Parts: sequence; C-alpha cells; structure tokens
Amino acid sequence: MGNPGSGKSYFIIRHIISQHIKKGFSMFVYDFKYDDLTKIAYHHWKNNSSKLTNPTAFYSLNFDDLNRTHRCNPLDPGAMTDISDAAESARTILLGLNREWIRRQGDFFVESAINLLTAVIWYLRCYNKGEYCTLPHVIELMQQDYDRLFTLLRTEKEIEVLINPFVNAYLHNTMEQLEGQVASAKIALARLSSPQIYFVLSGNDFTLDINNPESPKIVCMGNNPQKIHIYGAVLSLYVNRLIKQVNKKGMQKSSLIFDEFPTIYINNMDSLIATARSNRVSTCLGIQDISQLRKDYGRDQAEVIMNIVGNIISGQVSGETSKQLSDRFGKIMQERESISLSTQGTTINQSHHLDLAIPPATIASLSSGEFVGIMADDPTNPISLKAFHARVINNHQALKKEEKDVKEIPSTRVLKEGQLLANFLHIKNQILKMTEQELSRIHKNPTLQHLLIKKNKV
Repeated sequence: MGNPGSGKSYFIIRHIISQHIKKGFSMFVYDFKYDDLTKIAYHHWKNNSSKLTNPTAFYSLNFDDLNRTHRCNPLDPGAMTDISDAAESARTILLGLNREWIRRQGDFFVESAINLLTAVIWYLRCYNKGEYCTLPHVIELMQQDYDRLFTLLRTEKEIEVLINPFVNAYLHNTMEQLEGQVASAKIALARLSSPQIYFVLSGNDFTLDINNPESPKIVCMGNNPQKIHIYGAVLSLYVNRLIKQVNKKGMQKSSLIFDEFPTIYINNMDSLIATARSNRVSTCLGIQDISQLRKDYGRDQAEVIMNIVGNIISGQVSGETSKQLSDRFGKIMQERESISLSTQGTTINQSHHLDLAIPPATIASLSSGEFVGIMADDPTNPISLKAFHARVINNHQALKKEEKDVKEIPSTRVLKEGQLLANFLHIKNQILKMTEQELSRIHKNPTLQHLLIKKNKV
C-alpha cells in the first residue's frame, strides 16, 4: 500500500511482474490505468517465453481499444458446473454495479435482484447446452416483458424455487413490489448495454483457466478511471470466474496482481488469500489506504483482508493506516540516556524503554521508494528479522532503457465500420428468435401449456 507517488508500481509491482514471468508463473494482471502494467508484462513475456520449458500464451483485454483486445466469455458454460456458479456470478455483477449493495447484502430487494439474475443465467446455461450463455444474452433476456420471461424461466425445474416469488407477485397483481424487485436488476444491467462491451463479452479467444498446465496464460485486463463504475463491474465478473478456476490443486504456479484493488469487487477475497497459497497461487493487492478499502468493501471485509495477509509492504501512508501498521510492527527495547548538570557535578542516567519500532510519524513521512513492512515465512525457511524499514534501490538507467524497448501491444484485428453494431443487433435478434421459438414450443406441447403466463393487461 502507499499514497499516490509513493512508488508502489515503480518500485514493487513491476518487479513482481518481471520476476514471476521470468520464473515461469502463469499470471493475471488487473491494470487499472491500462496499459501501464500490461506493456511491462508483455515486454517480459516476449523476452522470456522462448527460455521456458512450458511457455505461456499472452492475452490482453480492454473495452476502449477494440483493435488491441482479445475477447472472452466470463460465463463460459464449460466452466459453470452447477447453479452456485450462476449465483456467484449474479452477485458479483450486481454488487459490482451497485457498490452500496455490498453493505446491504441480505436486504429483500438486493437478494431478489440477485435471485432473478441467477435464474436467467442458469436458464441460458441449460438452454441448448449453453449456446447463448453470455452476459450480453443475459442482459437482453432480462429486458423481455414479464409474460415471456417468466414463462421461459418456469420451464427449467432447477430455478423454479428462485422465480416462484416473482411469478406469484405478478399473478396476484402486486406490481409495486414486483417492479421494485425486477427493476433493481434491470436498471443496473442496462448500464452494460453497449456495442463495445457486448463485442468483448461475446467472444471466445481464451478461457480463464490461466494456470492450466496444458495451456498456461498471462492475461492482462485493463480498466479506465473515467468509466470505472461500468468496466469495474464486468472486470469483477471476469476476476471472480478466473479465481474459481485458478484456486485448485495440481495446477501450474500462478500470480494474481491487482493494481488499485478497491476499484473492483471480488467476492470472498479473504478465502482466496487464506487458501490459494497452498495451491501455488501468489496474490498481490495494491491499495492506497485502508480507508479506501473500507469505503468500497465495508469495514468488516476490509479488516479481514488487512489482517489475513502475511506480507505487507507500505510506502507513505498517514492517519489511522500508519497507526495500525505501527502497532503491527510492534515495539522494541530502546536505550535512553539523560544528562543532568548541577553544582554537585554531572549525573548521567541510562534506562531502557519499550518504544514503537516504526512510529506512525515515520511511516507518514516516507520518501518515494522508501518502504516499511513485515514478511511471512514458512516452516522450512524461517526469517529471524521479519519487519523492515528500507529503501528499494532501482536501477533507473536500466529501467529507462527497458521502457524505450517496450513495444505496443500488437493488434488482434481490424474492425470494419458497422461490425460492432452488427454484433450488438445480432445478439438482440438471437434472444428474440429464441424467445419466439420457445414460446411456440411450449404453446404446442400439451404437457407444458400450464406454464404459459398470459396475464390480462388493464
């Protein structure tokens, strides 16, 4: 952690990226200010991939430069094994779009919206072996009118329990409650309806199992500080699905790096930190201040994340964060000497006191590149001196030369005029066509006709 300008990326994160790539790690990089870290990762991957026995493939994903992005479906049906995956994805999307909901989990309208989105995701996962199981198709299906939407969802037995409250509210004409339940999800998802987002989310250039020994990958995903509330929610979904696939035994060693971590929402991040190390997953979180983490994740989850990590490296921070760090570093015995002068002579007193090893004022006045921290060890490699206060020595000339050698991320395609809009409209038409076909099938099948909802409009 460290305030802006303390040197987190320049002195720490860039070296974690370069050294892990050199050691053959598969990697995920969340690049908040795309493409700063992505260029570094690409440069070192280019220089080291030929030297590795099991080389990795490189992919980058962003929503602004579509000629230089790969495409990936975070709701890949092959990776969604049961309805709990759909529920987790639904929670991630909606909490990412409505960050204030993080502190309102358990609230009736919040959980209702999550249940409805879960039902829609799982319905598309089951329909025709997941042919339309993508987030753009989910968004479009959510926009169908109640008669059509509820009729389709009722045909899938696994989600019947999730949609029954909505169907009953609709049939009993409690429209005010129903609109409150459904609109929470619809309004949030409508913000993701754009040709750019639909294009990236509906492709399959790579899968999210980055540490699969048979196809290890380096994946960099870029955000945009100006569009953080929209892109952040989609990237949160990517990361949650990726973590689910990465945190398994018997996989290749991997590294997860999050620059400006509070700008995306990751459900159960504390569980990842607690369990992933034994599965050879290194997790690096970059934050500016603990108050930033509390604002976006809530006090309880922020405290758990801060207390569960083994290694802390901190540049200049102030206020409560510096006090908390100072307490974590503990106290040391320090010698004090006092001299008193009197007519009878000079008296020298020596005493020992327990004082803070690194006072909060010291942490608040660290220079750029100067860090304090505490490190974790393991049973076979104990560290006798865990806490430190030191300066990272960068070879500035070598880094400048490296920055000159860094190449642009290569182009993946050349988009033709109208291609984005054509893809956008194609997805809308697919859902309309699917809806018509399914309703026709239900209407013609006597065993399914009881599922049809045809409510008289007033």
